[in-house]
Amino acid sequence: MEGKLTDGTPITEPVARADEDTAVILYTSGTTGRPKGAELTHKNLRLNAERSSTVILDLNSEDVVFGGLPLFHVFGLVVGLVSATRVGAALAIIPRFEPKPAMDLISGEKVSIMLGVPTMYAAILNHPDNATMDTSSLRTCASGGSAMPLEVMRGFEEKFGCVILEGYGLSETSPVASFNMPDRERKPGTIGVAIPGCEMRCVDLEGNEVPIGEVGEIAIRGDNVMKGYWRKPEATEEAIPDGWFRTGDLATMDDEGFFTIVDRKKDMILRGGMNVYPREVEELLYTHPDILEAAVVGMPDELLGEQVGAAVALRPGATATPEEIVAWAKERIAAYKYPRTVWIVEELPKGPTGKILRREVHAPA
Repeated sequence: MEGKLTDGTPITEPVARADEDTAVILYTSGTTGRPKGAELTHKNLRLNAERSSTVILDLNSEDVVFGGLPLFHVFGLVVGLVSATRVGAALAIIPRFEPKPAMDLISGEKVSIMLGVPTMYAAILNHPDNATMDTSSLRTCASGGSAMPLEVMRGFEEKFGCVILEGYGLSETSPVASFNMPDRERKPGTIGVAIPGCEMRCVDLEGNEVPIGEVGEIAIRGDNVMKGYWRKPEATEEAIPDGWFRTGDLATMDDEGFFTIVDRKKDMILRGGMNVYPREVEELLYTHPDILEAAVVGMPDELLGEQVGAAVALRPGATATPEEIVAWAKERIAAYKYPRTVWIVEELPKGPTGKILRREVHAPA
């Protein structure tokens, strides 16, 4: 059968593999279309796990790592399972993330390293029983998968007396590309600096590097970049046209090499010729006392092309109305950026890691 990866014969002894041999094929989340299989090599996984465990997390055999991320996802697989395994650390696993079982696990197993996406930290922060969680063993918290709202970061750190290091990566980069490193100044709101073995820059549509502080698409080159997309040479060529992998994420870089995500290239809203980045509006909405989660999306508009809309989930017992939220936002952000339409949902759609899926957020008719 064409495309068969194995005949199913059991392997009884280790088989030598070269660095460039494909180790896994991990499918992307499909934020820009149908998921594609990213071919990651043994070298990709080995070096990324090595740097995650040493340079970022400083893992040792006495550590207990929080295993709330699915192991079929590159974050849970490489930064969690493979990184812990290579140093002999424990990985405390729960079947799927829910805040109460997660808090019990952190307390009961004396978790020292927490890996999570922003919605996990937010869920624990806003849980009514979080005061009972014992975080005395917690040494390092790492966040990735999507942008961490500053209000969530500050609230979690103040509540539990810990520091969250935010980083960035993709399935195609094995996954880690940048991080706020523990041995240097942390810049909250940024995704840190490129890790060893990886180069990052912001480029324009022609692939030219943009000046410091200007918005461009993140391009990545290094030993963490995938071999290519499984059986999709055209997609591989489009993603890596010149040796630099185009991520689809827009960001700025400061003069110290720290990157700040602006938004997904595909998610930018063009309202009357003006660029609106959903993340900026979401950051504002997260500061509203009644809002638990928010997702900002573009809505068709006959006059302006697109209009700004927002789906929000409220905290338990909150009473804010859509009209009140619109009026509140209007007073706090530029006139062309505030959401003209807000609708309230019980919960925002999320992927298997807990990442909010903007592509599945749709305004009511």
